[in-house]
Amino acid sequence: MSVKRILLVGSNGLLGQKIAELLLRGSPHLVILSSVEERPVVQLQSVEYTQVDITSKKGVRQAIATLEPEVVVNCAAMTNVDACEVERELAWKVNVTGVENLAEAVRIHGGTIVHISTDYIFDGKSGPYTETDRPNPLSYYGKTKLASENALRVSGVSFLIARTMVLYGYAPAVKPNFVLWLIRSLEKGTPVRIVDDQIGNPTFVDDLAYGLLRAIELGRTGIFNIAGREIVSRYDFALRAAKGFGLDASLITPIKTSKLQQSAPRPLKSGLVTLKAEVELGYKPMSIEESLAVLKTQLSRTARRIGDSTPVPGQPPARQSGKGTKT
Repeated sequence: MSVKRILLVGSNGLLGQKIAELLLRGSPHLVILSSVEERPVVQLQSVEYTQVDITSKKGVRQAIATLEPEVVVNCAAMTNVDACEVERELAWKVNVTGVENLAEAVRIHGGTIVHISTDYIFDGKSGPYTETDRPNPLSYYGKTKLASENALRVSGVSFLIARTMVLYGYAPAVKPNFVLWLIRSLEKGTPVRIVDDQIGNPTFVDDLAYGLLRAIELGRTGIFNIAGREIVSRYDFALRAAKGFGLDASLITPIKTSKLQQSAPRPLKSGLVTLKAEVELGYKPMSIEESLAVLKTQLSRTARRIGDSTPVPGQPPARQSGKGTKT
């Protein structure tokens, strides 16, 4: 395995922190962290951090020219689906123009881009989907993510696109994802309504990070579905999460997506077929119960309570850092 110089963009977000942790703990690669924020969420000794705003063509070009990465892992995105539906100009600027800026800079200096995409590029009428199924996004978020994929396809750069969905897990100072929000609500005795007609693969962020590391080390390119092992409804997933954390599942009520009156339409019968990643990357995601047990252990090691001093879903969206990824 050759040692690679890797620039991790969006390193302050949930996925960014997990990939950084894997790269720094178990690989010989030289890792450079970057996000739109001035400082890293977690200060790490002997690890370079640089502020990069991917919407700035000049800034991206200067960063790539100076740092000369062989691999750029892009975890930066605007991921709040409903906010993207309303703030369309900003969503396009971050999710599409930002990727175009990275691709242009990498094309000049050489290297590979690893980019994170989503099942929201599909309409959710005939899932689960393989890598070769035809996209048809319903929401503006999905349209920007498909446009970002297409930008890489026509860019002339070497790329790997990893499609994933329903990302959950824990990292310091990130916006609560589905599971963390659910746990916090149930701990407080707050009733919650969870849709029972959205089907897909809940994806533990540690699994996704491992799959991406495998792809980088093997030098893979193209499109890979890297998601959870099981395809379930959000409601069933919530019940299993409540059980895994010993919380009161009777507080969880099923509801139909149409009743929520959300700004952006959601794909319903979705899901991603991960066979290609399993065969070509050796990807082996945990079961839902196994991942929840790991998450419970991770949370027990933190000194802070879930959700303290962090906004709940529906508050101002995370932008380039990748925080609160809704994929």
